[in-house]
Amino acid sequence: MRTGEPLPPVEDVLAALATGLWRWDNRAGLVTFDVEAARLIGMPSPDGQPVTLTESGVRARFHPVDWNEIDGVVQLAVAEGTLAEARLRIMDERGRVIRTVRSRSKPVLHGDSPDSYELIGTLQEVTEPGPGAAYRTPLTGDWRRSREAFLLDAGRALAEAGSTEEVLRVAAGLSMPGFSPDGLVVFGVSGDRLNIIGHHGQHTDAVSPFTDMDLATDYPAAEVVRTGRAVYLSSPDEYQHRYPAAWPLAARFQRQSWAFLPLIVAGRTIGAWMAGFAYPVSFTPDERSVLTTVARMLAQALSRAVVTESERELTDGLQQSMLPNLGPEIPGMSVAARYVPTGGGLQVGGDWYDLIPLPTGRIALVIGDVQGHDVRAAGLMGQLRIALRAYASEGHRPDGVLSRASRFLHGIGDTAHGGNPEDPRFATCLYVEADPATGVLEFARAGHPDPAIRMADGTVLMRPTAGGLPLGIDPDADYPMTRLVLEPGETLLLCTDGLIETGGHDLDTGWARLRKTLESGPAETLEELADALVQAVHGPSSHHTTGPLADRREDDIALLLLRRTPLSAGPSSGRRTAMTIAQAEPERIAAARQQLRELLHDWADDDQVDSAVLLVSEMATNVLVHTDGDALMVAEVARSAEGPRRLRVEVADASDDLPHKRRPGELASSGRGLVLMELLAQRWGVDPQGNGKCIWFELYEPSGLSEPSAAGEDPAADVSRETEPPAPPVPPAP
Repeated sequence: MRTGEPLPPVEDVLAALATGLWRWDNRAGLVTFDVEAARLIGMPSPDGQPVTLTESGVRARFHPVDWNEIDGVVQLAVAEGTLAEARLRIMDERGRVIRTVRSRSKPVLHGDSPDSYELIGTLQEVTEPGPGAAYRTPLTGDWRRSREAFLLDAGRALAEAGSTEEVLRVAAGLSMPGFSPDGLVVFGVSGDRLNIIGHHGQHTDAVSPFTDMDLATDYPAAEVVRTGRAVYLSSPDEYQHRYPAAWPLAARFQRQSWAFLPLIVAGRTIGAWMAGFAYPVSFTPDERSVLTTVARMLAQALSRAVVTESERELTDGLQQSMLPNLGPEIPGMSVAARYVPTGGGLQVGGDWYDLIPLPTGRIALVIGDVQGHDVRAAGLMGQLRIALRAYASEGHRPDGVLSRASRFLHGIGDTAHGGNPEDPRFATCLYVEADPATGVLEFARAGHPDPAIRMADGTVLMRPTAGGLPLGIDPDADYPMTRLVLEPGETLLLCTDGLIETGGHDLDTGWARLRKTLESGPAETLEELADALVQAVHGPSSHHTTGPLADRREDDIALLLLRRTPLSAGPSSGRRTAMTIAQAEPERIAAARQQLRELLHDWADDDQVDSAVLLVSEMATNVLVHTDGDALMVAEVARSAEGPRRLRVEVADASDDLPHKRRPGELASSGRGLVLMELLAQRWGVDPQGNGKCIWFELYEPSGLSEPSAAGEDPAADVSRETEPPAPPVPPAP
């Protein structure tokens, strides 16, 4: 070709270079190849005309791994407006590779839809690299497998990150296959300002000029946020040429390549991510694909973390406004409380506690749980708490407070959700009125778990109390009261079912777990004991309503501890419990038997424990059968200065009729009570009182047997039954 002659047609030049042209219309789903491109894919044109195939027809000519790979490369090129470049293996009809071609194409968008585009590109045959260079080729199977494994690990780690700090820590630890940045920066957008929300591998002084910038700044991250397109800078010269104003600030890091990618969530750019490299990186399509995928996962993780942190901030504020301050110290008593929200959703539930000063000088302790774990449950909890405070401040007794609260909750349930009564809510509640001077506790219970008492020596008793239906079910429900006395040094535990049942436990196994913690937990301060109870379920806790626990929980946890100040700092020499068995509640005889067994958990002689339980059952049954009143059981274990421990059990009633010893026949159904008393008790008697009588018996722990086990251990595990216990000393007559 001489100088001045016209240039030959482009098709002839490309054909001379063994390069073909092709065009992929994504809207029509058709791909057109010129004569040379058709030859390269193994479908030569018989008449010298272009060949048009469907996408499925084209797919059959390429290796399936390469076809799947090119889809990601094309999507990346469409998103970034860059060239799509890839190597593709051509297959024959028998599935054999006949050649490898390199494709380079430019996407052309039609309209604003990213799914409506055309690709116009070239195909050129290339030689496959030898075995020694295979590992450096981005399209080898090893590289693909390592990239896929990396993306899976990165996606899992970012998905598990629960805070912005954790997301940044995960991003800093990413080791990308084949190339790894030595510096990372995450930029956030606030209005028209760009600021750094986290960085790794950067000196704080060096990044200070970038911490707060105007979005109009001539800086790659600012351009990325403005345009939503990635910026790749393969060399310092390219950086200096494109961004001369920012280059002097970036030069001090002595890096060779940079990638700035947008962080996009739901079509909105929330920031930018910079990856800096200490060595030159060409940013091939495969490398850009990895970086783009990581940026997308990073954007999603940061978005979730921001939402989670906002929810936690909202939760903390809501909890702080709803849960009370325990207020000033109570003379003669100390109080501790904990509230731990559930790990799901907004972490707001219906559990609450309260401490209410009463007009009489007493205090009321309230703990409850509104059905549900949502915002509505929290709202009802707040209303119910205010109502309970109002009723208590009016001077109503515990039963009256709960009766009014039940009517209140039933009333607002009828009008909830715009008058729709199909979603009623109920609440469980335990209301305790305490007299700091005497230790008298008066309970009213509405479907809530019973309280527990830790005695001064560490013995734990579950205290069954009379109760009624949960609040809000029946507006006319009654709530009978139970009176107990908290002795000096004893601790009362009130809690919601979250503390008991979390971790797959039911009420029985959950109480067994709590009993171990109560018996062996720290006794110096209530704060330490409260922490120990929460840690036994979920690990470290915080005071009151500070941040939520790290793990997810099935239910909220609320607990209240009330301790009566001990009379002396020395160890206690005894323990005592009392319980009323009403005529209308004969089933409480079983609770009395269980109460006595728990009181004697470390008694050295199991036979004596069985005898005591049998005698209590007989005495209480006689009261219910032969009188018209209730039975009051009082059991006490005391250790004298000299000699063994003594168990004394009294059952009092309001009848003046004294029991008489009888000689029942073999078929008699009654009359054996005093006979059993005489056979099993070491001392017993009947004492008339001003209003009724008291039947009592005493047992003395055999001192010849092994020492009683410590609180919480298996009672009498090593006791020998072959040794006859010595005769107990005769105490003075009562």
